[in-house]
Amino acid sequence: MSTLVILESPTKAHTVKGFLGKGYKVIASNGHVRDLPKSKLGIDVENGFEPQYINIRGKGDLIKELKKEAKNADKVLLAADPDREGEAISWHLAAVLGIPEEKIKRITFNSVTKSAVKEAIKSPRNIDMDLVNSQQARRILDRLVGYKISPFLWKKIKNGLSAGRVQSVATRLIVEREREIQAFVPDEYWTVTAKLSNPAGDTFTAKYFGDRNGKQELHNEADAMKVVASVKDSPFTVASVKRSVKHRRPQPPFTTSTLQQEANRRLSLPTQRTMMIAQELYEGINIGERGTHGLITYMRTDSLRVSDEARDAAKEYIIGRYGEKYYPSTPNTYKVKKGAQDAHEAIRPSDPTLSPEMIKSRLTTDQFRLYKLIYDRFIASQMKPAEIDTVSVDLDSCGNIFRATGATVRFPGYMVICDDSDSGDDEIAKDKLPALAENDLCACSAILPEQHFTAPPFRYTEGSLVKMLEEKGIGRPSTIVTTITTIIARGYVVREGKSLVPTELGFVTTDLMLNAFSRIVDYNFTAAMEENLDEIESGNKDYIKVLDEFYKDLMTELSAAESSIGSERITVEPEKTDMVCEKCGSTMVIRNGRYGKFAACPNYPKCKNTKPLEPEKKPLEAKEIISDEKCPTCGGEMVLRKGRFGSFFACRSYPTCKTTLPVIKDSGVVCPNCGKRIVIRQSKKKTTYYVCEDSSCGFISWDVPQTRKCPICGDIVLKKKNRDQYYCRSNCGWTEEAKK
Repeated sequence: MSTLVILESPTKAHTVKGFLGKGYKVIASNGHVRDLPKSKLGIDVENGFEPQYINIRGKGDLIKELKKEAKNADKVLLAADPDREGEAISWHLAAVLGIPEEKIKRITFNSVTKSAVKEAIKSPRNIDMDLVNSQQARRILDRLVGYKISPFLWKKIKNGLSAGRVQSVATRLIVEREREIQAFVPDEYWTVTAKLSNPAGDTFTAKYFGDRNGKQELHNEADAMKVVASVKDSPFTVASVKRSVKHRRPQPPFTTSTLQQEANRRLSLPTQRTMMIAQELYEGINIGERGTHGLITYMRTDSLRVSDEARDAAKEYIIGRYGEKYYPSTPNTYKVKKGAQDAHEAIRPSDPTLSPEMIKSRLTTDQFRLYKLIYDRFIASQMKPAEIDTVSVDLDSCGNIFRATGATVRFPGYMVICDDSDSGDDEIAKDKLPALAENDLCACSAILPEQHFTAPPFRYTEGSLVKMLEEKGIGRPSTIVTTITTIIARGYVVREGKSLVPTELGFVTTDLMLNAFSRIVDYNFTAAMEENLDEIESGNKDYIKVLDEFYKDLMTELSAAESSIGSERITVEPEKTDMVCEKCGSTMVIRNGRYGKFAACPNYPKCKNTKPLEPEKKPLEAKEIISDEKCPTCGGEMVLRKGRFGSFFACRSYPTCKTTLPVIKDSGVVCPNCGKRIVIRQSKKKTTYYVCEDSSCGFISWDVPQTRKCPICGDIVLKKKNRDQYYCRSNCGWTEEAKK
């Protein structure tokens, strides 16, 4: 009896293939095989919002192969990701394959491990149409908004713009934050700090808190100098000493949202990059003797739930490494927020015995950093709280109260693994105070008044935007990354460092949407629609009724907008550059073309001068470049030199020492033979080649190594230098054309 297993990802298909024995054939669909057409709305709004799905262009040969394999198999198992999108992919596959319903089943697994896959195969089920309808409803809603409102934006502003149910709301958030910053008026305030010493001579600082009636603010210099004058040459007496022990609980394991936030904050990873790496860790990494193995559980989840098996494994690890005092008497549990999808566990290592350090050589730098972040957060979440001794001392000087605070860690608990002292928590950041007792007289060596001004709110980063969208109930884990990518690609928002800053186009488009389609960009309405989608998933609402109500209101708003806004086109002022048009002397502006942004003369069409947006590179300053490596012969410095065959590093002691080293660069790929770095070198004929940094390994390639593995045999994938084609190093026969 033969069984065909179809997954959506080639990488995951290769991993799962290694877990199954004879009788199973594993193949990938490469995502969706059907979708709505791009050239038209593709939804029959008059007949129950019937979607008109078509096979995706370029997948004809793959669909033929899938049909052939399904026909020859006795049973077909659809194993796409365990979420709405995965359920929809499975439903589309079932429709395309055209095989009897009793022959096809759906399986899901939360982690790509042998035990999870085999357990899933034992429990096949039918396709869940509630999940499919929830995904269909989201897709149709987004299509209706995009295809009905976008043409309105083209008429009013310019061609090529798009409106989106979630993207327009996200842009509104960023625009409103920018306007808060622009309208912000700083308030002046002052602090007064006293440098003191206790009777034993130990120094510390205390800040003005208020008077004996309570806290007082110092709004200007006069208030501050009044305090300074009243305490000058006056004794400071300890009025009270308050000590307490605070228990700081560990944070729960990651959800999709919190993973995106922390990866952005701690690792400076964009949300799209975070999810791409998390997908690689989930689908499987070759970790040596144990083969290809999924390292984390499914990374699109709102749940904080952890399985009993994972909790027991964490307990064994914690007790074995840190001792029983670090494990709580009852396991830690975490409350899931209202409306969270609890179908999957929290994001955690699929095998807690695989510590990041054990497999570091098998991971890329970013894979290691993200896996360590997930691993440490999960293990810490199962540990005892930290115990922090805090002390607050009030000192009285002529009726003025100065306060000093301090904290020391009594028991580190989870903080031995996950030190969150950089999270802005003032409790942990406090310094230790010297010994102080009530009625002690403290000497004052200086009184320091200091002026401050309140700061405007911070611009959103990708992490803080994800947090705000989650707090408002807007979007879901699988959609937020696409939302951020889209608003940047459309030119509504640009990145400045880690900050997201709205463009003039973002301001204009948001204002127009607020005037014409206030419901579409209303925070509460968008959150309520997400709840409707959840209700459809749970079977409590009919998706046709939800779509019908939404569409009627949308068309009413669109009709009102077209009659009230008028036909006059809104002008978006282009962004100016510091470049001057040499033909007419005007300051050039940034334009968008089919090949991206460029600088153009504002007097077009009278002056058609254009320039590349990036200014010409200035020649490097003449300075000596020194290698990090020392001369292997004499230990001297190696400096960059140029010869007839290109650049190389030579010993500074030349001609006494004639040692040379080739110029190498890190390729970012791990050697499949030994797990060390593959570096880029150049031959005497200036031909680039790739070798393992360990000369005893022997790996060498003239083509470009890739980070992914061959989906058939797991060996390294190479890309031909002069052709857009990938192939397997082991010559197993796998090839793939590169996307142009």
